[in-house]
Amino acid sequence: MTATAIDRPPRRVSRKIKVGNVEVGGDAPITVQSMTNTLTSDVHATSHQISQLAVAGADIVRVSCPDEASTAAFKSLVYESPVPLVADIHFHYRRGIEAAVAGAACLRINPGNIGSPERVKEVVQAAKDHGCSMRIGVNAGSLEKHLLEKHGGPTVQAMVDSALFHARILEDNDFFDFKISVKASNVALAVGAYRGLAAACDYPLHLGITEAGGMIGGTVKSSVGLGMLLWEGIGDTLRVSLATDPVEEVKVGWEILKSLDLRSRGVNIIACPSCARQQFNVPQTVGELEKRLAHIDVPMTISIIGCVVNGPGEAKLTDIGLTGGGKGGLTADGKGTHLVYLAGQADHKVESEDIVEHIVELVERRAAELRAADTAAAAE
Repeated sequence: MTATAIDRPPRRVSRKIKVGNVEVGGDAPITVQSMTNTLTSDVHATSHQISQLAVAGADIVRVSCPDEASTAAFKSLVYESPVPLVADIHFHYRRGIEAAVAGAACLRINPGNIGSPERVKEVVQAAKDHGCSMRIGVNAGSLEKHLLEKHGGPTVQAMVDSALFHARILEDNDFFDFKISVKASNVALAVGAYRGLAAACDYPLHLGITEAGGMIGGTVKSSVGLGMLLWEGIGDTLRVSLATDPVEEVKVGWEILKSLDLRSRGVNIIACPSCARQQFNVPQTVGELEKRLAHIDVPMTISIIGCVVNGPGEAKLTDIGLTGGGKGGLTADGKGTHLVYLAGQADHKVESEDIVEHIVELVERRAAELRAADTAAAAE
């Protein structure tokens, strides 16, 4: 159950490409990406991290290929990966060719920094021969010297001009299966660049606030920047860049999409910040539920509200709701009886000490029911 959706601007119309079996752009769902940070040549460690990212909900995973040992390992990584892999290529054109041969679904590359036109043509041909798409990755921290001199620094227009410069190189080689990113660590600069690029071309856009920072700061910057663009209908795939475990990037990416009702995955927990009215320890309960329900991938919304002020109203809009009962705030021993709502209707009561186990049981049961319903519908 969800609240009534609020109209937003229409999504920007872009052409559609494929990254392996995942569609990007057009009417395809906005996808979530991340990047491994293990040594690529360590196949075991990198494959394990790719699997972790996929379980967390990554649709696509990027892997850095800085040397020949990395591209040599890439074939094994592709074979073992449950999701399409993007090879991250910088400067060395042969790494791009090797990654394409090894089975990369996409090459992240800037055509202008891998050498002569002949070398670019070789990489493009390898991409064509092996069914690779590409991503042009413009970054405010590594713009071309002539653009920095022309614009006086890494400005919005400099970033847009860089993206279009690289796009023309691929277009001149009769290659159009690519997406573009124009990332910056400054939110306003990144948002401005994406807006400008969105108006200048119809290629799908890969969103990101690069080098956003740690878990809290980076999440805030990414949520603000990507949220603005996504609300305006700009963006076809995204990566949240955090200086932490990349699995957290995937989680934050999904939370951004879920908060804008653009995609749904897993349990969306609506919870009050808690106050003296709370009838059970809301922060502790929510923290435990987030851990215990991380494995649920079926879209579902639950509300955990500590008192009867907003609890009943929120519960009526969620699949499963919990409202703190009684009066006078949290009791000294933390005990109390609280009301559980199912499908928006008051259904039964639960004791404080049983909340977490009971809600987990209800969510898992509901998830199984929804999976069974989806299976039955698909079989019809």
